[in-house]
Amino acid sequence: MRIAIEHQIVHRARAGRPTSVQMLRLTPENYDDQTVANWHIDVDCDVRLRRGHDGFGNAVTMLYIQDAPETVTITATGEVLTSDAHGVVRGTTETLPPALFLRATPATPADAAIAAFAEEAIRGADSSLAALHAVNAALHRRFASEARGPAPDAAAAFAAASVGACDLAHIFCVAARSLGVPARFVSGFASWDDAASATAHCWAEAYVDGLGWIGFDPSIGLSPQDRHVRVAVALDAAGATAVSGEAWREVALAEAAQ
Repeated sequence: MRIAIEHQIVHRARAGRPTSVQMLRLTPENYDDQTVANWHIDVDCDVRLRRGHDGFGNAVTMLYIQDAPETVTITATGEVLTSDAHGVVRGTTETLPPALFLRATPATPADAAIAAFAEEAIRGADSSLAALHAVNAALHRRFASEARGPAPDAAAAFAAASVGACDLAHIFCVAARSLGVPARFVSGFASWDDAASATAHCWAEAYVDGLGWIGFDPSIGLSPQDRHVRVAVALDAAGATAVSGEAWREVALAEAAQ
């Protein structure tokens, strides 16, 4: 699938802080089932950009603004070619051992209620992969999904009646880790309703011995498909967010036109 993406973020500078340093995680990279045809990051003022990778292996762009204006707009645009690998992630650069992703974080604390939910969901599963698919499907059935700001942590989100994609990804990570399976948060984009366009989205990946990292999207109850564009991974959303730094406001999560 060929997916065109336009993602815009607006920065409103804090009073008395004319210098701004930000880390942008807005750049998808190539792997076996994803090819970046073109990608550009544009800023509507004078800036210095430096590209590199963070500790999780994600492509990052450091943005330095001296004498920042009151409002700065960052726009990431490009086209990405994808194929459906049924969630299997192949050909990515892995800088950390899978066991690291068993670690709890403030956003993904160990939680007895989520662990009990996971144990109930996997009854009858005959393999680790089947168990993870069962948890993914059970989360999709349990929660109404809607666009909303994230809860303070996965435990608080699990107690709610409806959650956003970020919360669902966090809950999946907690559930998988409670079963002894490494799991991580994924940020990116996804196209819906067969459109060749994308909006910002997030999901999760879990590590299965013999297969490697497998994607799970509890928002749809399935593995990511060729409609998903993978950008960044981390222990939770804080490590995979599009912008790390001072206060930023996303005014258009993602808009695209073929």
